[in-house]
Amino acid sequence: IQEGCNATDTRFCMVRFGNVLESSGSVVPLFRNQIRHGGPVTVTHRDIVRYFMTIQESAELVIQAGSMAEGGDVFVLDMGQPVKILELARRMILLTGMTVREDSNPEGDIEVVFTGLRPGEKLYEELLVGSDVLGTEHPRIMRAVETYIPLERFQALYSQLSAAVEVRDCVKVKQALLELVDNYQSVGGLEDHVWNDQNLLLRESGANKITSISVQRTQD
Repeated sequence: IQEGCNATDTRFCMVRFGNVLESSGSVVPLFRNQIRHGGPVTVTHRDIVRYFMTIQESAELVIQAGSMAEGGDVFVLDMGQPVKILELARRMILLTGMTVREDSNPEGDIEVVFTGLRPGEKLYEELLVGSDVLGTEHPRIMRAVETYIPLERFQALYSQLSAAVEVRDCVKVKQALLELVDNYQSVGGLEDHVWNDQNLLLRESGANKITSISVQRTQD
């Protein structure tokens, strides 16, 4: 907040959009590096799709969305048509002058390998939670209309979440998120490595105790 302003002069908003080409973690530099080293090019799933825009596009639209914020807004950018990642990989290979090694071309230069979806990863990218949007004065910026949790219920659920985090109880953390986050659906197990490792040690410790008791009784 600038000097002379008070808290009411600050407006908060959020802008949702998909992948940004050439950004940190973008699939394009990854594919380029894999192709440079002779492959294989790794794709998680044959049917996976994602939205893309350039750095300039995303920066300009985020700034313009911020200028329209009234406070608490959730903006969604029009990302155009989703791109099939497999087709992106194939095009990048062909653009380098090489060919794709596949069943129809076993002598090709670069192979595409499917590694499988990672925990929590979706085939289809969802930019909007829910289905209600309103237009704005910009044709590529929409304003999402989302549900909200009453303050009293939010505070109660947040207290439960904080208490679960404090004692590192991942099961209760997940239960709190299922109640707290609208439209959140759990499709897998707990993927926290620390939590899983601790449970594995506990199970192994319990198994060792049972074995020890069994051996002792046999000796008696």
